[in-house]
Amino acid sequence: MTTITLYGIPNCDTVKKARKWLESNGIDYQFHDFRKDGIDEAMIRGWLKTQSWETLLNKRGTTWRQLPDAVKGSVDETSAVRLMVEHPTLIKRPVTIAGKKTSVGFKDQDYAAFFGK
Repeated sequence: MTTITLYGIPNCDTVKKARKWLESNGIDYQFHDFRKDGIDEAMIRGWLKTQSWETLLNKRGTTWRQLPDAVKGSVDETSAVRLMVEHPTLIKRPVTIAGKKTSVGFKDQDYAAFFGK
């Protein structure tokens, strides 16, 4: 059986929706809290094998808006990874890993397709 890990922060509404969806569909998963359990460059680089850094970088949140304009204007993959390690809330949530597959964000229909439901 494939191990499923959901990465995020527990108070994020989107993470809550994803967790509720998994539970209501009888899918066992492990939850990895970015703040408590940590995040590192190797983990992010692993996700980048199947997702672009542009998809992974959350530009809609408060953390992004608080960054200096010079930083926001010059982001590339290397600096995006560094920023996500320094500020885990810059990672679009949730990141869901099932075997070799990676999903970023949550929408009912996307999860249904991802999990074959």
